[in-house]
Amino acid sequence: MRRRKLLTTIMAFAFLMSLGALSAAAAMEPVVTTGWLEQNIDKVVVLDVRKVEEYKAGHIPNAVNVVYGSWAVKKGDLLNELPADDDLKDILSSVGIEATTPVVVLGKMDTPADRVDATRVAWTLKYAGVQNVALLSGGYNKWVADQKTVSTEAARPRSKAYRGTFQKDVVVKKADVLAALGKAVIVDVREPDFFDGKKKMDFVARAGHIKGAVNLPTSLMYEADGTYKSKDALAAEAAKAVGTDTSKEVILYCDTGKFCTAWWFMLHELLGYSNAKAYDGSTMEYAKDAAAPMEP
Repeated sequence: MRRRKLLTTIMAFAFLMSLGALSAAAAMEPVVTTGWLEQNIDKVVVLDVRKVEEYKAGHIPNAVNVVYGSWAVKKGDLLNELPADDDLKDILSSVGIEATTPVVVLGKMDTPADRVDATRVAWTLKYAGVQNVALLSGGYNKWVADQKTVSTEAARPRSKAYRGTFQKDVVVKKADVLAALGKAVIVDVREPDFFDGKKKMDFVARAGHIKGAVNLPTSLMYEADGTYKSKDALAAEAAKAVGTDTSKEVILYCDTGKFCTAWWFMLHELLGYSNAKAYDGSTMEYAKDAAAPMEP
């Protein structure tokens, strides 16, 4: 009798603990702080996308390391493209991420390009059907600055077959962009000199922006220390460019499809713009087509 009662108590306790974990996962905001992560680190998968040598030098305890280049690949002459669906499934399976797994993504915040590594991976996870994805505000830099615990012991995740349903409506192709001209809000997240055609990357065929596009620079998202601005501040910046109709189709692009994922994540996940999409090919693909209209 005592044994049965003890077993019942243990099962009840395990059930309550699982409910607590599920509750924390369900309550996870799209952007989390180092303090929140420290308190909930055993309830989420922490995904570190930095280089292997950086991860080995120090990382958040129990964080798994899958480098950025695994999530964004070169296809033909286009950079930062989505991997094949089967390859994505293999990556997710290898680290035990399932569709319902709460995942916090982080990288380093040293340069503008570093800052969007995590958002590109977070967008890719959403594309693959992972339902609960968050960004760590300030990334690994903020974790260290806040003097949180650092580990050099590599995590050894248990693999599980990934069976999530891909959400392919978060990405568009060039034909979709051309069809949306004059209908959707087309958002260029590059800095003003690139938007205005005063500068361009060497691998982009033409200077300027997609016809009718508005400018919402990625740099407007961050505080000086690399943390994200408040939700209210981000909403105010977004409204200036895309308006306040959260149901309207919004297509974001940059040079290669990397930077635009930062505002995509904030618009779609944090601010509720449910029809926001990212153009993976961006100007690297679009500007090669001489018939594709650009300004100025």
